[in-house]
Amino acid sequence: MYQRVKAYIKKYHMLEKQDRIVTGVSGGPDSICLLFMLKELREEMDLEVLAIHVNHGIRGEAADADEKYVESVCRRWNIEYRSVHADVPAYAKIHGQTVEEAGRSVRRSAFEEACREWNGTRIALAHHRDDNAETLIWNLCRGCGLRGLGGIAPVEGRYIRPLLCAGKKEIESYLKKRGISYCTDETNLEDHYMRNRIRNHVVPYLEREVNSQTVPHMSETMEQMRELCRYVEAEAVRYARECVEYQGEAGERAMIKEEEYARIPGVFRPYVLREVICRIAGHRKDIEGIHGRLLAEMFDKQSGKKLDLPYQVRAARCYCGVEVWKIREDAEEEEREPQLRMTVFERPSGVIRFPDTPYTKWFDYDIIKNTVKIRHREPGDYIVIDRLGNRQKLKQYFINSKIPQNERDRVWLIADGREILWIVGRRQSQAYQVSDRTRRILEIEICGGKEDGGTSKSNDSGRGSSKEN
Repeated sequence: MYQRVKAYIKKYHMLEKQDRIVTGVSGGPDSICLLFMLKELREEMDLEVLAIHVNHGIRGEAADADEKYVESVCRRWNIEYRSVHADVPAYAKIHGQTVEEAGRSVRRSAFEEACREWNGTRIALAHHRDDNAETLIWNLCRGCGLRGLGGIAPVEGRYIRPLLCAGKKEIESYLKKRGISYCTDETNLEDHYMRNRIRNHVVPYLEREVNSQTVPHMSETMEQMRELCRYVEAEAVRYARECVEYQGEAGERAMIKEEEYARIPGVFRPYVLREVICRIAGHRKDIEGIHGRLLAEMFDKQSGKKLDLPYQVRAARCYCGVEVWKIREDAEEEEREPQLRMTVFERPSGVIRFPDTPYTKWFDYDIIKNTVKIRHREPGDYIVIDRLGNRQKLKQYFINSKIPQNERDRVWLIADGREILWIVGRRQSQAYQVSDRTRRILEIEICGGKEDGGTSKSNDSGRGSSKEN
């Protein structure tokens, strides 16, 4: 078994000479076996090993006995040792987690902290082949993609799992032959946790009633799925270059261009979207298939619709696709629809004096055809750019005006159907200009800050009549 573990470590490039390895040791057969393997490799590869034992504050005297046993083993094998005490039930309550989830979080934090303080290069965990089979069954029951079908990976960043090539019974037999004792956690035999129920009932049933080689076959399949997943994710990165444009100095915003995205083979689209979310989030953990599906559905939404994703990532439907960005912690409250103050009055006789503020404009009220609304851009929008009635698509106006792509969907517009009366703060349509033929004037003033911004054309033709939104 030792030679097979060595070959497995070499296959996945888990260790290099002079690595400093932090390893979690509970005292059970799996972690004791891993610690023994690392002890043997220490001489061959000039490694340094630090054992971390986490006392979860759950099992009372039994947990204290485990802690003392691990310390004695480390002393006997001349391995540096540290213990960490944690109140896992209290942690679970504070963070809204199950005790099982909280235990994993506490252990991982302890390993990470020790790795930083000790200048570690690897963190070794004692997951074995049976653990992986349980993980696959659990992932299938919850629903998963290719990554979930791959189970537990042998290497994830600095985390390594050298025992994934060995089964539980094989590990226990190996220790027995060498006279190495270990602790037994009686809670593993209980059915409080889902993983325990899979371990104690589902896997034994499959081995007994379906195929005695169930776990090895699952392990082989998971290895194939991991290979396939690596290929698909590499292709997704390649396809993402074709349809995703990253903006900002650090690429903190992504524009998924609709036309280019539609040309990507459907099987790769979920992986492209996941790659975008992960890159913007700066994390891969907890980015699930459902998040990719929700992002894909944004292409069927109206412009302006928003979606919140993990790690404060937000997406919004825009004219040319879907934009994805991370909300800054210091960001101000989301932009709210401005308040309009609208007044209709008779055109004064003689020379008139137009408002000199960029946020108050006059329009020829009598030529307005539909409902006047304030909104963001939509497909088909245009503005009349001269008195001859020549039109320009709003998209082209933004390009000509050098308005950045990530700002275009936030520009407020006053619209009469698809025709833009006013690009607020920028340009007014020539088609609605007040002239000598104008009888009634519509004055629109942008006052800021009210959620309900839509308004109908006023039917009150009296002088000085007004309607506020």
